[in-house]
Amino acid sequence: MIDVRRMQVLRAVITSGSVTAAAAHLGYTPSAISQQIAALEKEAGMALLERVGRGVRPTEAGLLLTRYTAVISKHLAEAETALADLRAGREGRLTVRYFASVGPTLLAPALARVRGEHPAVAIDPRLADPDDAVAEVSRGDADVALVVRPPADAPRRGLQVVHLLDDPYRAVLPAGHPLAPKRVLDLTDLAGEPWVRSEPPGPCLAPVTDACAAAGFSPDFAATSQDYATAQGFVAAGLGVSLVPRLGLSARHPGVAVRRVRHPEPVRAIHAVIRAGSLEQPVLRTLLDAFRESAGAGRATPEAEGHVGSRTRNSS
Repeated sequence: MIDVRRMQVLRAVITSGSVTAAAAHLGYTPSAISQQIAALEKEAGMALLERVGRGVRPTEAGLLLTRYTAVISKHLAEAETALADLRAGREGRLTVRYFASVGPTLLAPALARVRGEHPAVAIDPRLADPDDAVAEVSRGDADVALVVRPPADAPRRGLQVVHLLDDPYRAVLPAGHPLAPKRVLDLTDLAGEPWVRSEPPGPCLAPVTDACAAAGFSPDFAATSQDYATAQGFVAAGLGVSLVPRLGLSARHPGVAVRRVRHPEPVRAIHAVIRAGSLEQPVLRTLLDAFRESAGAGRATPEAEGHVGSRTRNSS
């Protein structure tokens, strides 16, 4: 393998016309330059310079290597510029894998901030199963996976888990339900009600069933939904009550009332899974900062009680 640095030394000797001039230009001693040329000739298997008076001139092989050195040096300079742009967040690609309920309220405003601060970066957000999303990050096919249940073996897989926010669940009732006038419900208030399951079994349903178990009952699921919009529609139709995480209530059904729950309050924790060491990328740091900003804005937003346009009594 021919050493590129020695090729650059050869080019300096040929363009300057002598070993001494090249040494002065590169900051080496003439002896060091001669050693580099001798090593390069050994690698090439051919003489690269010949003496002419007090100077040197290239052989045919020396000229050939010099032409390629010019091309290589140009590409190296371009690579260094591209790396500098990537380090500074001026170019690159950001690939994000997410689950549905974080899209409108958490992901969308965060990506808008990234695009505003890093307009040359291509953004690729894609809905994905959380297990598949984590696998993509582990393989290097994605930069970020948003998940509720991070992998327990994350450090062993070279992954880093960043906690973004805690997303509390809210009780969703038919607008005319007898419990609707209460601003805050004890979870046991819902023990005797038929329930609408708003999640398939998995990490987002577990906080609901675990909280109910802690309150001393198991919910009686009379209807099953795979998404929060349908769950709200089932509740509005009177099929039962439900618990839906706050981020899943960005689109509120007009026929439901939404109330806080306590004793206990179910909460799902949302995390970002990234590759260990990737936080040195400015674009990724911007994205995580934007996630936290979106999460803070969501917590600061007063939650409407009841459906749009309704008036409720303040009681507990």
